[in-house]
Amino acid sequence: MNTPVVDNTLAQQAIGQIAVDLPGATAIFRRLKLDFCCGGQISLAQACERKGLDTTRVVSELSALRRDDAVPEMPDAPTLIDHILSRYHAVHREQLPELIRMARRVEAVHHDNPEVPHGLADHLEVMETELLEHMEKEEQILFPGIEAGTPGLGDPITMMRAEHTGHGEHLERLAELTREHTPPPGACNTWRALYAGTAQLTSDLISHIHLENNILFPRFGA
Repeated sequence: MNTPVVDNTLAQQAIGQIAVDLPGATAIFRRLKLDFCCGGQISLAQACERKGLDTTRVVSELSALRRDDAVPEMPDAPTLIDHILSRYHAVHREQLPELIRMARRVEAVHHDNPEVPHGLADHLEVMETELLEHMEKEEQILFPGIEAGTPGLGDPITMMRAEHTGHGEHLERLAELTREHTPPPGACNTWRALYAGTAQLTSDLISHIHLENNILFPRFGA
């Protein structure tokens, strides 16, 4: 994997804005006990200074969240599979627990708001369960079979395509619950970061499914 480029301008940005603009940042802020919601108006550098944290290290960790979506040029199957595993499987495993946590918080804190996404956390949990099971089957059965040149992969590929269709239906429901990932006026930073994260999850999962359905699978089965 490429070494992430450290963006030192992040240090001067408001921590709340970083939480919204950079999906995954909230998990880092929460672990470091940096308040991006109520205290989100101060810069990252100020927030780190108050907590006695090394700003450069925090910026480096945040910079690593900016992932490269470029597909390797003319990849062979093992190279493409490695890209799918690192760029999508690993990322889904990181992003869903944090989205579920934020959704639970937003639903609890803003339960009286008519625009609160009731049921979002439950829906994300269903998505997480199905995605984890799906990725496990690919990692344990299908991908090793592809790399080994195992014949007769048409049936498992057909099954994975059918599950992809189910994932697409979950994304449609996700868009409904979040009003196309659009927070209401005056939404807090956690709510805004949640919807930025659901938008990123949607984009990632669509790209993930595209790579498998349209590039990887046609080489090995119908």
